Amino acid sequence: MRQAVVTGGTRGIGRAVADRLAADGWQVLTLARTPLADNPHRFAVCDVADAAAVAAAFAPLVQVDALVNAAGIAGANRLDGDDVLWHAIIDSNLHGTYHTCKAALPKLPDGSGRIVNIASVLGLRGVPDQTAYCAAKHGVVGFTRALALAVAPRGVTVNALCPGWVDTEMAHQRYTELGITPEQAAAGVPTGRVATPAEIADAVVWLLRPESRGITGHALPVEGGGLALP
Repeated sequence: MRQAVVTGGTRGIGRAVADRLAADGWQVLTLARTPLADNPHRFAVCDVADAAAVAAAFAPLVQVDALVNAAGIAGANRLDGDDVLWHAIIDSNLHGTYHTCKAALPKLPDGSGRIVNIASVLGLRGVPDQTAYCAAKHGVVGFTRALALAVAPRGVTVNALCPGWVDTEMAHQRYTELGITPEQAAAGVPTGRVATPAEIADAVVWLLRPESRGITGHALPVEGGGLALP
């Protein structure tokens, strides 16, 4: 049975990915800082920003066929505030991705191993009050491209997905920050709708298929056409 590790796998996009993989017959290990009572998957408490915790979570695993990095935090930050949120966002989103990839790489099988990093459309453009999140997600995109080249000789692929608005708790927190409704957010998307976590999971699954073995080092936008706007 194929083994997948999904970080941030108890809620939002991570939970949708874990559910979809389990439905497709994968054995799934979810990593998150806190468990949820209704989580049906194998679970280990792990803060991905903590390198030692990540190493401990991966240590019992003999093989990891796929790693999906969905853990992360967000928040509005400006440079006239303190540095706490900046470091927390960079540690979780960027350093966390590095820690889990480093732990997974020795366990990924040559020829079929897969890594998918959940970045963001903000890894491809900027937003004024999201300096830390943009920096972290741009970093994830750059890290993805470099790592893909590093492991290409092994036949391991590394890609990033860059979602726009997705109907998650994190998005609703952002709506509150912006003072907008979900309907207003959807109206700003060319397709006129906000994506569901299941749609992002579908894209992840596509990148894990054998037929996608030629796709690596890419940052795939899943954002309803916003990047096509002038």
